[in-house]
Amino acid sequence: MNPVLRGFNPDPSIVRVGEDYYLATSTFEWFPGVQLHHSRDLMHWHLVGQALTRVSQLDLRGIVDSGGVWAPSLSYADGKFWLIYTNLRSCGAARPFKDLTIFLTTSPTIDGPWSEPISLNSIGFDPSLFHDDDGTKWLVNMVWDHRQKGASRFAGIVIQQYDHATGRLVGPTTRVLKKPGIVEGPNIYKRDDWYYLMTAEGGTGWEHGIAMARSRTLSGPYEIDPQPFLLTSAHAAKSPLQKAGHGELVKTPEGEWYLAHLASRPLGEGAGRRCMLGRETCLQKVQWSPDGWLRLESGGTLPELKVPAPKGVMLYLLPQPSWRDDFDATTLDPSWNSLRVPVEEHWASLVARPGWLRLRGRDSLHSFFTQSLVAKRLQSFCCVAETCLEFEPTHFTQAAGLICYYDTRTHFYLRVTHDEIRGKILGIALSDDGAYQELAETEFAINDWKTCYLRATIEREALKFFASPDGSEWRQIGAIFDATKLSDDYGTALHFTGAFVGLCAQDLATAEAKADFDYFILRSTE
Repeated sequence: MNPVLRGFNPDPSIVRVGEDYYLATSTFEWFPGVQLHHSRDLMHWHLVGQALTRVSQLDLRGIVDSGGVWAPSLSYADGKFWLIYTNLRSCGAARPFKDLTIFLTTSPTIDGPWSEPISLNSIGFDPSLFHDDDGTKWLVNMVWDHRQKGASRFAGIVIQQYDHATGRLVGPTTRVLKKPGIVEGPNIYKRDDWYYLMTAEGGTGWEHGIAMARSRTLSGPYEIDPQPFLLTSAHAAKSPLQKAGHGELVKTPEGEWYLAHLASRPLGEGAGRRCMLGRETCLQKVQWSPDGWLRLESGGTLPELKVPAPKGVMLYLLPQPSWRDDFDATTLDPSWNSLRVPVEEHWASLVARPGWLRLRGRDSLHSFFTQSLVAKRLQSFCCVAETCLEFEPTHFTQAAGLICYYDTRTHFYLRVTHDEIRGKILGIALSDDGAYQELAETEFAINDWKTCYLRATIEREALKFFASPDGSEWRQIGAIFDATKLSDDYGTALHFTGAFVGLCAQDLATAEAKADFDYFILRSTE
């Protein structure tokens, strides 16, 4: 049942090593970089961890919203894993330039250690590494054209040889494909003496799709598939899987072929076409036609919710994701993510007060630098998030609490802070497409609350906040908020991530305020 990876898990890159499948997804401004998942049957996946865990591998400080790691490419050759990734520093519809660097890192095993990265080039995003039968390796890349000349900024697909002995790209850059429109996310596969070039086209929104081309030689010329799209939902507004595109192929040990791709699920009805869970990972079964082109086994080009399992695989339904962390370990679970910087003891400690997570307040929620925020992906349209906070702010610049977060421009924050007259207060602050608001009508004094239990409920488009001094009797705080604003499809900025729920603390004066969280629950109610 699709999606196989729920919530913000876009741009899947998939590889099989023996009986094991591994899948990497984009992480953008979230740290650590590049989610890594493992499966033995293609249908059921678990998080192994992340590849980019050190600032020397991934420096995201100052990265804009939806910048950072775009479309990693995972492969396996010569007894090790290879990971190509882009760190994109500036982006947006109004920006002509894409300031980025493409890196390569390797590891003997999927869980590391991953090597210090090698810088390759900066000409375009969404690259991949093709390992040819003769042992040569080729970087496959789109080219970004910033010039204002009326032509597409997507200037074609190029290849260049990579020499691992010297850690450099060598030889000429060859353009192998140029088509009108948005053409990106290239991957090359070799089958029956044909080189197949798979591309993501139409942009990663409602017109998204996957297209194919092929050639007898790696350098081309490439023949365009007579069927314009292998996969797309661009002309099927009622399909439950929208924005389908950007995929990679994998072959099972039994010789079956599957396509991993991204798609989004709009809430529909009153929420319109907003996709609160972001772009998720799906699988489709594919086959090669008699004339040598790749086609969906189901026929047509629409992605399917239900897909045949690989031979010999027993299907079973996984429960909806529900999760609790009592902070009893000494390191955070790998499913937690931070913004732009790694989790480090000086601002996020599990040992300063055993059994609690202590966050030391730092930058504001609008900062691109050192926020003290940890969060988990939203994976269900209906869920409950809950925590217990002990926090004694002494200044209005200090705050801590429970946050429903999309990016610096859009989030909802139930927080404890300080007021010069009332003392310790509880209330809601939010940012709506960049407009910051403190909702005075939600604020009240809680000086007699030693503990502050905080809860958020999401029922599709309806977000509600609650609070309690002891966790028994809950009081609703504020009105019902529009949870669908936590999506790619809301606001004036171009963005590509998904909704998170988490914990955070700020101290804009001294960076000394300490907020202690006893536990965190994120439970599906679907």
